[in-house]
Amino acid sequence: MKKNLFLFWWVFLFQVVSLAQPATVPAPDQVYGELFREVQIQKIFPDGKTFVDCLPKRKPAEIMTDYFAQKGPNFNLKKFVDDNFELPRSPQINYITQEKDVVMHIKNLWGVLRREPDKSVEGSSLLPLPYSYIVPGGRFREIYYWDSYFTMLGLKESGEIATIENMVNNFAYLINEFGFIPNGNRSYYLSRSQPPFFSLMVELLAEAKGSGIYAIYLASLEKEYNYWMDKKAPTRHVVKMPDGSMMNRFYDQGDMPRQESYLEDYTLTKDLSEQRRNKMNRDLRSAAESGWDFSSRWFADGKNINTIQVTSMIPVDLNCLMYHLESTLARAYKEGGDLIKERYFTQIAERRKKAINKYCWSTVNGWYVDYNIDTKRVSTEMTIAGTSPLFFKVAPAARMKNIVYTLRKKFIREGGVLTTLKNTGQQWDAPNGWAPLQWITIKGLENYEP
Repeated sequence: MKKNLFLFWWVFLFQVVSLAQPATVPAPDQVYGELFREVQIQKIFPDGKTFVDCLPKRKPAEIMTDYFAQKGPNFNLKKFVDDNFELPRSPQINYITQEKDVVMHIKNLWGVLRREPDKSVEGSSLLPLPYSYIVPGGRFREIYYWDSYFTMLGLKESGEIATIENMVNNFAYLINEFGFIPNGNRSYYLSRSQPPFFSLMVELLAEAKGSGIYAIYLASLEKEYNYWMDKKAPTRHVVKMPDGSMMNRFYDQGDMPRQESYLEDYTLTKDLSEQRRNKMNRDLRSAAESGWDFSSRWFADGKNINTIQVTSMIPVDLNCLMYHLESTLARAYKEGGDLIKERYFTQIAERRKKAINKYCWSTVNGWYVDYNIDTKRVSTEMTIAGTSPLFFKVAPAARMKNIVYTLRKKFIREGGVLTTLKNTGQQWDAPNGWAPLQWITIKGLENYEP
């Protein structure tokens, strides 16, 4: 009886919170205006992320009043910033590895990378979280959406189930506070999300704590779904395909240079027409939403970043994730006894599976690729994202022979699989092979073992 009352309370709490209007928090360029722009353009810090992570030493309004009063021919911008802002801290860089056992080393690192619940600071870009969480480390002083799922896999191996639950609760909080999970818990990430792994996080927690977890997070799962499906606001993540089916793309809500990479984006786009500049900025930002920033996967000519076209692509991995989200919603409604909604989401998921296999399969290459909505053709860029349909059990078994052949011939190298087949100098291209993509590939192949 007590267990049922506890479950009811959590479901009620998350449903009530979900009725609130999404919060709005100004980003550093909105708070500091001209000061922000000058700091980034003059490259006061080598890394554009440094200033947007700084903490003001006093009220932002007071800082801006003094800035406008003092600026002039002899104004020292660097000194003004040093006097008025506290540089972001990265204490984990002082960690010295002492353990000989790798398992113990990883367990100890969780403590180094753990952050306690945040306190709100006026003028800070940090979005405070109510529970403790794990950060990647280094310059990444906040959570990152899709990275966190793979962090949770490690936490599970270390027996850190409570930390996993805290992180899932933080993501549910972000969904209910802002209407979606941002790229990371920073105000300058509020224009975009990242690959929607929340349903996999809930699934992982349910494996450890039982199927009642699905009911607890049902409202948050559906709100996440509504964001990606443009049901509450026109985020333009949904694309109606030629046959009427609905698929998803990455689409950042902003069309200005990224605040954390302002100088790089400004330099790349400043000489373009306003229309083209805005389009490129949005595509650069949308690549950040994809997590693949940057890669020949998104380039029209397969080589140069100035041909980026993320918003024109239907990504195979994103749509596999949406399939999982729809399937998880069906599971959650089944657990709650709502068989009508279970049937609805099961049917929606099956339609998406058919659409993925129709639009994202390249018969010529024997590989899953993205689909270009402008050319109405499959992309010619082959990437390891093509193993996502294996990971999510979307691919028909009959295609495995072609997929394995292509994987062995083109992607496998000593140490793992390539991210793409092109070496452009971008970090999500060959010869790099990112850890999450290795995991997805290996688990995907295991799903189809006889």
